[in-house]
Amino acid sequence: MTGSPVEESAAGGSAKPIYDRVVLKLSGEAFADPATGYNIDPSIVASIANEVALAKHLGIELAVVVGGGNIFRGGSASLRGIDRATGDYMGMLATVINALALQDALEQIGIPTRVQTAIAMQQVAEPYIWKKAIRHLEKGRVVVFAAGTGDPYFTTDTTAALRAAEIGAGVIFKATRVDGIYTDDPEKNSDATRIDELSYIEVLNRGLRVMDSTAISLCMENKLPIVVFDLMVEGNIKRAVLGEHIGTTVK
Repeated sequence: MTGSPVEESAAGGSAKPIYDRVVLKLSGEAFADPATGYNIDPSIVASIANEVALAKHLGIELAVVVGGGNIFRGGSASLRGIDRATGDYMGMLATVINALALQDALEQIGIPTRVQTAIAMQQVAEPYIWKKAIRHLEKGRVVVFAAGTGDPYFTTDTTAALRAAEIGAGVIFKATRVDGIYTDDPEKNSDATRIDELSYIEVLNRGLRVMDSTAISLCMENKLPIVVFDLMVEGNIKRAVLGEHIGTTVK
């Protein structure tokens, strides 16, 4: 299963998804209190869960990779004197907190969910096993991947690319605070314009900060398209699944 069309579901009506298995990448900031940019806002997590449910009801198989920057960011911690590897491990633990919050919100609205972690913590989550993850997806469960790759020096963007390749996903959805990739930071430059479509090489050569270069290279090698869009627009995850032209596509 690598992104071919799936049969329409009863819940999806006449709408037909163009992907059958997707990986949704969510930053830790997506979970945060808007006033501070930190911690977890339960109402926002509930809203994200509802958006995931809208897409899931189309009949697709959906996995989620979560970041942890709303709680702890390993890279920036190293600039403040914490050992880089130690900081990265701390950041991985932060992603588990976000994953459990999302699992709880999804299961409260009837979406069966499993959290799999790259660092063993069997009291709260399953260890990551790719064949078991695929089996969960085939049974209709959402799978949330936490703790990054389990190794320091790798971002959760790279995790998203790696997990998508391992489970045979057809696309990575990167849901962000902006509605695509711009020529410059739109929050700082009002003249920045949105780019509708880019190649992997263009992203790398132009130094566009969509994902880190390791993640982009992994996607390029595995021919995994990336769709970047605004998470805060209601229904956008569903629109992306249906193939509507939103945000920016990298392929």
